[in-house]
Amino acid sequence: MVFFRTGQQSNLANSVRWLQMQTSSDLVLSFPLFLLLCFVFFPVIDIDSIDDLHSHLKEMIPEQQERLKKVKSELGKSQLGNITVDMVIGGMRGMTGLLWETSLLDPDEGIRFRGLSIPECQKLLPTAKPDGEPLPEGLLWLLLTGKVPTKEQVDALSKELRDRATIPDYVYKAIDALPETAHPMTQFASGVMALQVESEFQKAYEKGIHKSRYWEPTYEDSLNLIARVPAVAAYVYRRIYKDGQVIPKDDSLDYGANFSHMLGFDDLKMQELMRLYVTIHSDHEGGNVSAHTGHLVASALSDPYLSFAAALNGLAGPLHGLANQEVLLWIKSVVEECGENITKEQLNDYVWKTLNSGKVVPGFGHGVLRKTDPRYICQREFALKHLPDDPLFQLVSKLFEVVPPILTELGKVKNPWPNVDAHSGVLLNHFGLTEARYYTVLFGVSRSLGICSQLIWDRALGLPLERPKSVTLDWIEKHCKKAG
Repeated sequence: MVFFRTGQQSNLANSVRWLQMQTSSDLVLSFPLFLLLCFVFFPVIDIDSIDDLHSHLKEMIPEQQERLKKVKSELGKSQLGNITVDMVIGGMRGMTGLLWETSLLDPDEGIRFRGLSIPECQKLLPTAKPDGEPLPEGLLWLLLTGKVPTKEQVDALSKELRDRATIPDYVYKAIDALPETAHPMTQFASGVMALQVESEFQKAYEKGIHKSRYWEPTYEDSLNLIARVPAVAAYVYRRIYKDGQVIPKDDSLDYGANFSHMLGFDDLKMQELMRLYVTIHSDHEGGNVSAHTGHLVASALSDPYLSFAAALNGLAGPLHGLANQEVLLWIKSVVEECGENITKEQLNDYVWKTLNSGKVVPGFGHGVLRKTDPRYICQREFALKHLPDDPLFQLVSKLFEVVPPILTELGKVKNPWPNVDAHSGVLLNHFGLTEARYYTVLFGVSRSLGICSQLIWDRALGLPLERPKSVTLDWIEKHCKKAG
């Protein structure tokens, strides 16, 4: 099948969206003439649906701006904790230092998206079918507004994202300039950087937009980016693994199902898995490497494309997003050496062998959590429902029983329980997406929802350039000696 590369057509719809946001003082055209031009040249644009989410934010932002002013005025001098030398040397671990509105990670409860746990999101967010997995568009609405959307609002947002999903031809050419052997994350990040050419924020900033309105072109860039990254990611997958036979989007499908379709997987269960995957991987508060990197780069007023591309480069690290690749490869190494019907005793020996060789058991432990990751639990429930007899899932279930006691006995791990990466690869592998090297790209598509949602609020709240103070070892030694 051939993907129709439609070049610059997306600029028309984007121009209408951007014109809608301008004040009358910014427009040379009279309002009646503007409307006439819209209906003559852009008759297919549904203005009401385009502005629905935007209008909600426009109402909310002044309230949150006033709330921030009040917090700064009344609570600005309040202490949030003590900074220790261990925190400074240990990668700022546990140091409270970021404002991140879209989600909060509790060591014991796990992640909450705008106050809602993952089970609550599964229960409350609209689904594609009864008792199905939540639609990622609904989670995006929740992240941006803090409110659970209706099915009608989600359907309108889904249509808007499809309308925004046209990819300029030069994006594919930028990816094609790389060898097919380049890591999928390298190709994906290059595609995102190529998308930056159309940044509405950059154009508006160069024209001198007032800082109180920075959030508006940021909103446009963010929704465009979120809409387009599945097609870019799918192009990378099909280029590397499917002889370049690219599959165009299906305008009848939602965000998660369309991503699955463009990858080449039309199994209804795989579509459900992709909806769940994108939803639960979307955000994990602001301190993880990809989220923090995106926030940091954006604080310099870099546009969403530049900020998200930087976040992807952090996500590509083995200690962050690349871990989901490492988990499946390690599980397959267990099968290769011990067979699929490995006993718990054999598995116990293999885990100790891994640890004694100086390696870690991938997929276990977490920098913040002190319990089993709720994202692991919901994936386990999905597997129990849809693939209970899958041999690799059964192996993962045995690992759930075997590994935590061993890590507890070892005494060096604060959290011996499985995290999200311990399960996702097995589910993807079951439905035919077996290329573990590609898994981090899936993570990246998901993370666009959280990073871009927070970026819009960063701009709306006028958060400043991030600039923490650093010190030398010499300074630490002298300071502690003087204090002692």
